[in-house]
Amino acid sequence: MQNNTIKLLSIVAGSAILLTACDGLGKMVKKQNLITHDVTPKPLEEKGDSVAFAISGKYPAKLFYKKAVVTITPVIKFVGGGEKALEPVTLLGESATGNGQKIPYEKGGTYSKTFSTAYEPGMKVAKLEIRAKGSKSGSTKEKEFKGIEIADGTIITPLLVRNDEKGIFAKDAFVKTTPANQTTHIYYTINQSNVRGEEMKSAEMKTVDAFIKDNLANQWYEFKGIDVSAYASPDGETDKNEHLAQDRAKSATDAMVGTFKKHENKKITFGKTKDQYKTITTREDWEGFKAALQSSTMKDKDLVLRVLTMYNDADQRRKEIKNLSATYNELRADILPKLRRAEITVMVDKKSRTDDMISRLALSNPDSLSVEELLYAGTLTTDLNTKLSIYQAAEKQYGTDWRTSNNLGVVLLMNNKVDDAKAAFTRAAANANGNPILMNNTGIISSKAGDRKSAMDYYTKAAGAGDEVNYNKGILDVRNGKYADAVSDFGNYKGFNLALAQLLNGSPESVNGTIDASPEKEMALSYYLKAIASARKGDAGGLTTLKTAIDKDASLKAMAKDDCEFLKWRDNADFKSMTN
Repeated sequence: MQNNTIKLLSIVAGSAILLTACDGLGKMVKKQNLITHDVTPKPLEEKGDSVAFAISGKYPAKLFYKKAVVTITPVIKFVGGGEKALEPVTLLGESATGNGQKIPYEKGGTYSKTFSTAYEPGMKVAKLEIRAKGSKSGSTKEKEFKGIEIADGTIITPLLVRNDEKGIFAKDAFVKTTPANQTTHIYYTINQSNVRGEEMKSAEMKTVDAFIKDNLANQWYEFKGIDVSAYASPDGETDKNEHLAQDRAKSATDAMVGTFKKHENKKITFGKTKDQYKTITTREDWEGFKAALQSSTMKDKDLVLRVLTMYNDADQRRKEIKNLSATYNELRADILPKLRRAEITVMVDKKSRTDDMISRLALSNPDSLSVEELLYAGTLTTDLNTKLSIYQAAEKQYGTDWRTSNNLGVVLLMNNKVDDAKAAFTRAAANANGNPILMNNTGIISSKAGDRKSAMDYYTKAAGAGDEVNYNKGILDVRNGKYADAVSDFGNYKGFNLALAQLLNGSPESVNGTIDASPEKEMALSYYLKAIASARKGDAGGLTTLKTAIDKDASLKAMAKDDCEFLKWRDNADFKSMTN
């Protein structure tokens, strides 16, 4: 080995003497240590699947041979063999001919150029080397300069983004109670408050009575209260109407108490005492009169309304109504009698099955449940296998409802069964008519397949479907190198990905606070990201955080050892001990 080294040094020394003897290129080679090169960023960085960097060089005065043509080629050398040469830069002495940047001899000069290449995994630990060849203008004979390494490895922190896209479940329309209120009316003759026998035998009263009989003891019906609204018509005596309305409220209440008492059940007292009734009285139902007249077919109803609205005084208006009712039979026979009434509303809620019942039936007898109950059942468990069974049953029974296939697809995604999820979303699409929720979920499939453009198009169509859409956009933003957009899109989702975006966007000081406020704070990768943030801030205290990350996940040891984020720590004894 030592003899080979001596021979190599002899060859290099001999070449230098030969070049010195030949022309000005020899001087350039001999003094090439005076030439400076730099690269930005250093180390290199992966961003949006590419590695872009700028190289600048400086030649001192009286060094660049006037007739020299120098070709500089950046080369990325992979550990373990292989390399990738990038586009060369041509520099010309002031007397040389050809295409390239001129470098003056007397004053010297500089050059700079930006390069970009697709990222390859081997670049993480690769080295960037500058290689140069020189020749005399017009000559094909080339002389090689010594290769110079100017960068060591590539930062690939953006690749840490968690591809945990968030699917959206379609919501059920299940309600635990639905209103089942029952309303009936008792009508009175003019200036009377007694309940006539035929009123208790009306069709709507019979309907309410049958409902009470069938459901008062039914566990699925909750009787909550009874409202009685009593009215006097606007053609009655003004000084008597207030008492008349009150009397009608009382008689209607008594009549309903009697109705409830017919259905004897000692355990049920609802509706059987007057204190359970809430009464409201209206002594002159002017508003009801106007509404009834307006909705009638009476020929001159608009004229009648215009005439009556001229009178603000209730007594005068009452007199005019009496006069008009003598002229218009419809007013006298059809409209006014309906205003002399009591309106009784029994407030009832129909209850659904309990959560426990729905959960059990969803697994044991799903065919007995409605689609809303099955979709609701899926929300009652966090176990993915149980969710899977429920949504499979829902799709089997209600396949034309896109929500069943969609929700099944989301669970499959959560189980990392991407192909099966894709098939489920395709089935959902046949019935969804471009629903934004499904657009989000289909976008995830495209993202998983590496088609970022299609994924972003789907997410755009998913606007309004939920905050999950922007979170999913944020993942694409990081992968596309749009870090400011990622911070914005992640929004209120505190966690690793937001902290990563903040770091990449130039705010390492935000990382700890974001992670500590999230449910992901104890992940090994979260501690690893905190260590990166510390390294970027020059805080050696991050070594302790890195050790915690490695203790939580031993696979991070190898990753940290070659991670260019920790270049400044590589000679640190603590770093060496935890990564070797």
